[in-house]
Amino acid sequence: MQRITMIVAMKQEAAPIIKHLNLSEVKMQDPVLTCQAFQGNYKGLDISLVVNGTDREYNVESVGTQPATITTLEAIRQFTPDLLINAGTCGAFKDKGSAIGDVYMGERIRYFDRRIPLGENYFAYGDGSYESVLAQNYATRLGLKGAVVCTGNSLDMSPTDEAILREEPLVAKEMEAAAIAAVAKMYKTPLLAIKSVTDLVDDECTTAEQFLANLARASELLQQNVFKLLDVLSKDAKSAV
Repeated sequence: MQRITMIVAMKQEAAPIIKHLNLSEVKMQDPVLTCQAFQGNYKGLDISLVVNGTDREYNVESVGTQPATITTLEAIRQFTPDLLINAGTCGAFKDKGSAIGDVYMGERIRYFDRRIPLGENYFAYGDGSYESVLAQNYATRLGLKGAVVCTGNSLDMSPTDEAILREEPLVAKEMEAAAIAAVAKMYKTPLLAIKSVTDLVDDECTTAEQFLANLARASELLQQNVFKLLDVLSKDAKSAV
Protein backbone atom coordinates (compact mmCIF):
# COMPACT_ATOMS: atom_id res chain seq x y z
CA MET A 1 0.00 0.00 0.00
CA GLN A 2 1.88 3.01 -1.31
CA ARG A 3 -0.87 5.51 -2.19
CA ILE A 4 -2.40 6.76 1.05
CA THR A 5 -5.30 9.24 1.21
CA MET A 6 -6.33 10.82 4.49
CA ILE A 7 -9.84 12.18 4.94
CA VAL A 8 -10.01 14.83 7.68
CA ALA A 9 -13.15 16.81 8.48
CA MET A 10 -11.77 20.02 9.96
CA LYS A 11 -8.81 22.21 9.04
CA GLN A 12 -7.89 22.46 12.72
CA GLU A 13 -7.48 18.68 12.86
CA ALA A 14 -5.57 18.56 9.57
CA ALA A 15 -3.23 21.55 10.02
CA PRO A 16 -0.56 19.82 12.17
CA ILE A 17 -0.43 16.87 9.78
CA ILE A 18 -0.18 19.08 6.68
CA LYS A 19 2.61 21.13 8.28
CA HIS A 20 4.66 18.19 9.54
CA LEU A 21 4.43 16.29 6.25
CA ASN A 22 5.09 19.47 4.25
CA LEU A 23 2.10 18.81 2.00
CA SER A 24 1.28 21.26 -0.80
CA GLU A 25 -2.23 22.25 -1.82
CA VAL A 26 -3.44 20.83 -5.14
CA LYS A 27 -6.61 21.55 -7.07
CA MET A 28 -9.60 19.25 -6.77
CA GLN A 29 -11.04 18.27 -10.14
CA ASP A 30 -14.50 19.69 -9.39
CA PRO A 31 -14.30 23.43 -8.52
CA VAL A 32 -17.91 23.48 -7.35
CA LEU A 33 -17.03 21.47 -4.23
CA THR A 34 -15.62 22.98 -1.04
CA CYS A 35 -13.17 20.20 -0.24
CA GLN A 36 -9.46 21.03 -0.33
CA ALA A 37 -6.62 18.65 -1.15
CA PHE A 38 -2.96 18.54 -0.16
CA GLN A 39 -0.30 16.20 -1.52
CA GLY A 40 3.28 15.12 -0.89
CA ASN A 41 5.62 12.23 -0.20
CA TYR A 42 6.56 10.72 3.14
CA LYS A 43 9.18 7.98 3.41
CA GLY A 44 8.29 6.57 0.02
CA LEU A 45 4.52 6.86 0.48
CA ASP A 46 2.43 8.99 -1.89
CA ILE A 47 0.31 10.98 0.57
CA SER A 48 -2.83 12.96 -0.18
CA LEU A 49 -4.95 14.63 2.47
CA VAL A 50 -8.42 16.00 1.79
CA VAL A 51 -10.46 18.18 4.13
CA ASN A 52 -14.17 18.92 3.74
CA GLY A 53 -13.52 22.64 3.49
CA THR A 54 -15.58 25.68 4.51
CA ASP A 55 -19.31 25.97 3.94
CA ARG A 56 -19.74 28.98 1.65
CA GLU A 57 -23.08 30.09 3.06
CA TYR A 58 -22.34 29.88 6.79
CA ASN A 59 -18.53 30.25 6.75
CA VAL A 60 -17.99 27.29 9.09
CA GLU A 61 -16.19 23.98 8.69
CA SER A 62 -18.25 21.47 6.69
CA VAL A 63 -18.73 18.68 9.21
CA GLY A 64 -21.06 15.70 9.21
CA THR A 65 -21.88 12.80 6.94
CA GLN A 66 -22.95 14.71 3.82
CA PRO A 67 -19.66 16.56 3.20
CA ALA A 68 -17.72 13.46 4.29
CA THR A 69 -19.47 11.39 1.61
CA ILE A 70 -18.72 13.94 -1.12
CA THR A 71 -15.12 14.42 0.00
CA THR A 72 -14.43 10.67 0.10
CA LEU A 73 -15.99 10.06 -3.31
CA GLU A 74 -13.96 12.83 -4.92
CA ALA A 75 -10.76 11.80 -3.13
CA ILE A 76 -11.03 8.20 -4.30
CA ARG A 77 -11.74 9.28 -7.87
CA GLN A 78 -8.87 11.76 -7.99
CA PHE A 79 -6.15 9.96 -6.03
CA THR A 80 -7.10 6.23 -6.40
CA PRO A 81 -5.63 5.31 -3.00
CA ASP A 82 -4.54 1.87 -1.87
CA LEU A 83 -5.66 2.84 1.64
CA LEU A 84 -7.92 5.46 3.17
CA ILE A 85 -7.22 6.86 6.64
CA ASN A 86 -9.93 8.82 8.41
CA ALA A 87 -8.10 10.84 11.07
CA GLY A 88 -10.15 12.95 13.43
CA THR A 89 -11.43 13.68 16.91
CA CYS A 90 -14.24 12.09 18.87
CA GLY A 91 -16.21 11.93 22.08
CA ALA A 92 -16.14 8.99 24.49
CA PHE A 93 -17.58 7.78 27.79
CA LYS A 94 -15.69 8.53 30.99
CA ASP A 95 -17.45 5.67 32.78
CA LYS A 96 -16.16 3.25 30.13
CA GLY A 97 -12.57 4.24 30.97
CA SER A 98 -11.88 6.90 28.34
CA ALA A 99 -9.96 10.13 29.00
CA ILE A 100 -9.26 13.32 27.06
CA GLY A 101 -6.47 12.67 24.56
CA ASP A 102 -6.94 8.91 24.32
CA VAL A 103 -6.43 7.68 20.76
CA TYR A 104 -8.40 4.76 19.34
CA MET A 105 -8.37 2.66 16.18
CA GLY A 106 -11.83 1.87 14.83
CA GLU A 107 -12.30 -1.90 14.64
CA ARG A 108 -15.92 -1.45 13.60
CA ILE A 109 -17.73 1.64 12.29
CA ARG A 110 -21.48 2.24 12.52
CA TYR A 111 -24.18 4.90 12.64
CA PHE A 112 -25.92 5.57 15.95
CA ASP A 113 -28.67 7.96 14.82
CA ARG A 114 -29.87 6.40 11.55
CA ARG A 115 -32.88 4.48 12.81
CA ILE A 116 -35.16 2.93 10.16
CA PRO A 117 -37.58 0.48 11.89
CA LEU A 118 -39.12 -0.87 8.66
CA GLY A 119 -37.95 -4.45 8.93
CA GLU A 120 -34.69 -6.32 9.42
CA ASN A 121 -32.97 -5.18 6.23
CA TYR A 122 -33.80 -1.49 6.68
CA PHE A 123 -32.67 -1.70 10.30
CA ALA A 124 -29.32 -3.20 9.27
CA TYR A 125 -28.94 -0.67 6.45
CA GLY A 126 -29.50 2.19 8.88
CA ASP A 127 -27.02 0.79 11.38
CA GLY A 128 -24.30 0.45 8.75
CA SER A 129 -21.82 -1.67 10.75
CA TYR A 130 -18.63 -1.63 8.67
CA GLU A 131 -15.78 -3.88 9.79
CA SER A 132 -12.22 -2.59 9.43
CA VAL A 133 -10.27 -5.74 8.61
CA LEU A 134 -6.88 -4.04 9.00
CA ALA A 135 -7.61 -2.29 12.30
CA GLN A 136 -6.60 -4.95 14.80
CA ASN A 137 -3.22 -5.50 13.19
CA TYR A 138 -2.31 -1.81 13.13
CA ALA A 139 -3.82 -1.07 16.54
CA THR A 140 -1.61 -3.78 18.05
CA ARG A 141 1.51 -2.49 16.28
CA LEU A 142 0.82 1.09 17.39
CA GLY A 143 -0.16 0.13 20.92
CA LEU A 144 -3.66 1.59 20.51
CA LYS A 145 -6.96 0.33 21.87
CA GLY A 146 -9.64 -0.70 19.43
CA ALA A 147 -13.05 0.96 19.63
CA VAL A 148 -16.37 1.01 17.84
CA VAL A 149 -16.49 4.30 15.94
CA CYS A 150 -20.08 5.56 16.07
CA THR A 151 -21.20 8.22 13.60
CA GLY A 152 -24.06 10.70 13.90
CA ASN A 153 -24.88 14.19 12.69
CA SER A 154 -25.19 15.94 16.05
CA LEU A 155 -22.47 17.07 18.45
CA ASP A 156 -24.72 16.30 21.41
CA MET A 157 -26.77 13.13 21.89
CA SER A 158 -30.40 12.39 22.64
CA PRO A 159 -31.41 9.79 25.28
CA THR A 160 -32.08 7.34 22.44
CA ASP A 161 -28.65 8.02 20.96
CA GLU A 162 -27.03 7.44 24.36
CA ALA A 163 -28.82 4.12 24.83
CA ILE A 164 -27.53 2.92 21.45
CA LEU A 165 -24.00 4.13 22.13
CA ARG A 166 -23.94 2.37 25.48
CA GLU A 167 -24.58 -0.96 23.76
CA GLU A 168 -20.96 -0.89 22.59
CA PRO A 169 -18.04 -1.76 24.92
CA LEU A 170 -15.77 1.14 23.95
CA VAL A 171 -17.09 4.02 21.90
CA ALA A 172 -15.57 6.76 19.74
CA LYS A 173 -18.50 9.10 18.95
CA GLU A 174 -18.01 11.32 15.91
CA MET A 175 -19.64 12.70 12.76
CA GLU A 176 -18.04 11.29 9.58
CA ALA A 177 -16.48 7.81 9.67
CA ALA A 178 -19.51 5.68 8.74
CA ALA A 179 -20.17 7.82 5.67
CA ILE A 180 -16.53 7.46 4.66
CA ALA A 181 -16.71 3.70 5.27
CA ALA A 182 -19.78 3.37 3.06
CA VAL A 183 -18.02 4.98 0.09
CA ALA A 184 -14.82 3.03 0.77
CA LYS A 185 -16.80 -0.21 0.72
CA MET A 186 -18.37 0.66 -2.65
CA TYR A 187 -14.91 1.24 -4.13
CA LYS A 188 -13.38 -1.76 -2.34
CA THR A 189 -10.79 0.50 -0.69
CA PRO A 190 -9.58 -0.49 2.80
CA LEU A 191 -10.10 2.06 5.55
CA LEU A 192 -8.48 2.80 8.89
CA ALA A 193 -10.20 5.22 11.28
CA ILE A 194 -8.02 6.74 13.99
CA LYS A 195 -9.69 9.00 16.55
CA SER A 196 -8.49 11.20 19.43
CA VAL A 197 -10.83 12.09 22.31
CA THR A 198 -11.76 15.77 22.72
CA ASP A 199 -14.76 15.36 25.01
CA LEU A 200 -16.33 12.99 27.50
CA VAL A 201 -20.00 12.70 26.70
CA ASP A 202 -20.96 11.80 30.30
CA ASP A 203 -19.03 14.69 31.88
CA GLU A 204 -20.73 17.58 33.68
CA CYS A 205 -19.26 20.07 31.19
CA THR A 206 -21.02 20.38 27.85
CA THR A 207 -19.67 18.64 24.78
CA ALA A 208 -19.16 21.98 23.02
CA GLU A 209 -17.15 23.43 25.93
CA GLN A 210 -14.90 20.38 26.11
CA PHE A 211 -14.45 20.16 22.35
CA LEU A 212 -13.26 23.76 22.04
CA ALA A 213 -11.01 23.50 25.10
CA ASN A 214 -9.36 20.23 24.06
CA LEU A 215 -9.29 20.35 20.24
CA ALA A 216 -5.68 21.57 19.96
CA ARG A 217 -4.30 18.99 22.39
CA ALA A 218 -6.32 16.12 20.90
CA SER A 219 -5.23 17.13 17.39
CA GLU A 220 -1.58 17.06 18.51
CA LEU A 221 -1.94 13.54 19.91
CA LEU A 222 -3.82 12.49 16.77
CA GLN A 223 -0.96 13.83 14.66
CA GLN A 224 1.63 11.86 16.64
CA ASN A 225 -0.22 8.59 16.11
CA VAL A 226 -0.90 9.29 12.43
CA PHE A 227 2.87 9.68 11.92
CA LYS A 228 3.49 6.40 13.76
CA LEU A 229 0.95 4.73 11.48
CA LEU A 230 2.59 6.19 8.37
CA ASP A 231 5.98 4.95 9.57
CA VAL A 232 4.58 1.43 9.88
CA LEU A 233 2.90 1.65 6.47
CA SER A 234 6.16 2.87 4.93
CA LYS A 235 8.04 -0.04 6.44
CA ASP A 236 5.42 -2.48 5.14
CA ALA A 237 5.53 -0.97 1.64
CA LYS A 238 9.33 -1.31 1.47
CA SER A 239 9.15 -4.90 2.71
CA ALA A 240 6.65 -5.74 -0.03
CA VAL A 241 8.95 -4.57 -2.83
